[in-house]
Order: sequence, then structure tokens, then C-alpha cells
Amino acid sequence: MAYTVVIVIHILVSIFLVTTILFQSGKGASLGASMGGGTQAIFGGSGPASLLMKITVACATIFMLTSLYLTYVSGRAGAFSLMKDATPIIQTVPADEAAATTEQPAAEAKTEAKPAPVTTSPAPAN
Repeated sequence: MAYTVVIVIHILVSIFLVTTILFQSGKGASLGASMGGGTQAIFGGSGPASLLMKITVACATIFMLTSLYLTYVSGRAGAFSLMKDATPIIQTVPADEAAATTEQPAAEAKTEAKPAPVTTSPAPAN
């Protein structure tokens, strides 16, 4: 249950992290400038930059923590098994059938393993 919740948080934070990075104004024409982020009259001169920076840092921190948790949990996944309580099915084969099945392939392998005859022809003269 907790694993699923962390995966959902991880996916949502990663999408939000990409979005906040794209909204930041850079040197070139970024998505923030095309969405009206060029004026910055609502938040002041440097208001949205610091707000977006804080949101980006928070998203990056949450993303790293969820990544570490998911890595730790998936590394321990080998300790858990759905089949640990299952009883193994053991099939016994009578000795006569076991000997017959092991001898037949060996006999067939002996007949099939004949080498092909090698013919050599003289090299063509130039």
C-alpha cells in the first residue's frame, strides 16, 4: 500500500518538477516567457523567480527522497515471495523409464554425429 502511494507521489512530483522548470525564465525564449511570465508585474521584480526556485528545490528534494525509497524497497524485493508457502511438486519417474529416456538420445547422438567426407580439389591455376 505504501509502495503504491510513494509511486503515485513520485510520478506527480516528477511531472510538477518538469512543469516548474519549464516555467522559469531563462536566457532564451522559454515557456515562462510565452505564458506571460515576461512582465512579472504581479509578484514584483524578482518575486516569481524566487517562488519558482523554492518550488523547484522542494520538488527536486521530494523527487530524490522518493527515488531513494523506491530504490531501497525494490532492492529488498528479493526477500519477499508469493511462492514461499507453496509446496513443491515432485514427480518420480520409475528407474526403467529413466534409463530408457537417458539411453535413447545418446544412441541417436552417436548415429547423427558422423563426420561428413572431406573432398579437396586442386587450386585453379592462374
